[in-house]
Amino acid sequence: MTNSPLRGKGILVTRAPHQAQQLTNLILAAQACPVAFPVLEILDAADQAPMNAIIDRLDDYQIAIFISPNAVNKAMNLIKVRRELPVNLRIAAIGQGSRRELKHFGLSDVIAPTQRFDSEALLAMPQLQNIQGQRVVIFRGDGGRELLGDELIRRGALIDYAECYRRGRPAANAGALLRQWSRGEINAVTVTSSEGLRNLYEMVGKLGRQWLKSTPIFVTHEHILAVTQELGLQRSILTEAGDAGLVAGMTTWFEHEHD
Repeated sequence: MTNSPLRGKGILVTRAPHQAQQLTNLILAAQACPVAFPVLEILDAADQAPMNAIIDRLDDYQIAIFISPNAVNKAMNLIKVRRELPVNLRIAAIGQGSRRELKHFGLSDVIAPTQRFDSEALLAMPQLQNIQGQRVVIFRGDGGRELLGDELIRRGALIDYAECYRRGRPAANAGALLRQWSRGEINAVTVTSSEGLRNLYEMVGKLGRQWLKSTPIFVTHEHILAVTQELGLQRSILTEAGDAGLVAGMTTWFEHEHD
C-alpha cells in the first residue's frame, strides 16, 4: 500500500489491550500510527457462584450463546477448570471475533453471522428459528442488551443468563493523550462499544471533549453512532463491522476528505 490515505495519520485505538492487536496491525499496515488509550477494562464477575452453578448443569442446555470475545475467554476458562463441554451442546456467537476466540478453545462448529455482528444478525440465523422448548444459556458481561434473550423467549426458548465478567472504566490519566491531540497527532478515533464511548467522553474531560467534537470518530454499529449524536459528537462515521471494516471506512473517508 504505497499511497495509503491513512499514511502518517494518528489513529486512537480505544480497545482493551488484549483485544487491540489485530486492529493495531491493520492500522500499521495502512501506514498509520496507532495510539493506544483503552477505555474499558474487563474484570471478573463480582460473584462467580451463579456462573459456576450454570457451568455445573450445562447438560441441561441445548444451545450456549457467547455475546463477545470477553465472554468466550472468561466463560471457557472457567468451564475448563470444572468440566468438559457437553457433546450435544450447540455453540453460537454474535460475531467473528467471538468465533475466532472459540476456535482457540477447540470449537469450530459455531453458529455465527458473517455480515453484521449483532443480536439481530444472530437471530436471523436459520438455526435459531425453531427453538420452541429449548434451553439456551447466554454468556455475557454484566448488563447489556436484552433483545436477544427477549426474542428467543418470544420464540419459545427457555433462557438463562450467565454473567461471567463486568466492565469497568480504567483509572487512566488523559494528559499525554491531550498533548498529542494539541500537537495535531490524533487524526481519527475508533470506538467499538457504546459503553466505551461514554467512558472515553468522561475520561478526556472538558478539554478533551472539544478535541473529540473536532475529530472524526469511526464506529462499527448504529447503536454507537446514536450515542455519538447524543453526546454532540457530530463528526461521526459508521463503518462496516469488524477491524477490517473500521480501517476500510477510515481509508475511504480520508481519501475523500478534501472532495
